Amino acid sequence: MYLNGKKKNLFRKKRTSSYRSGLEENVINNLKQRNVRFKYEQRVINYFKPATKHKYTPDIELENGILIEIKGFFKREDRKKHLLVKEQNPKLDIRFIFGNSRNKIYKGSKTSYADWCLKHGFVFADKVIPTDWITRKDYENTKINRRME
Repeated sequence: MYLNGKKKNLFRKKRTSSYRSGLEENVINNLKQRNVRFKYEQRVINYFKPATKHKYTPDIELENGILIEIKGFFKREDRKKHLLVKEQNPKLDIRFIFGNSRNKIYKGSKTSYADWCLKHGFVFADKVIPTDWITRKDYENTKINRRME
């Protein structure tokens, strides 16, 4: 049966207890019968969920080791991802090719894609990969650095 577009479980019992489960109710009733003093769900403990491992696959890797990401739209999730990748892999040379680096990072923002890249230390260009990125000749150093990581 569906109610307001959501599936409704017709066989679920109506909750008659203030506890989350029957087992909780039984344990608490037992404590009460034994005159044990206790507090029920009063203490809140903060914790962090462990970070999840993610993978990043650059669009292009040039022979000289430069990694290029091609972006028409530069979404918030992508910006966050690239900051994390850069922070955790500082030796990588990641660069962006934008359809238009003057586009704003979101509607109404004063910050353009170019502004964001400059602020966070990323090299960028519009529409084509500049020749000097392709002809850069520190390929050997890049190979050595990659083997060390």
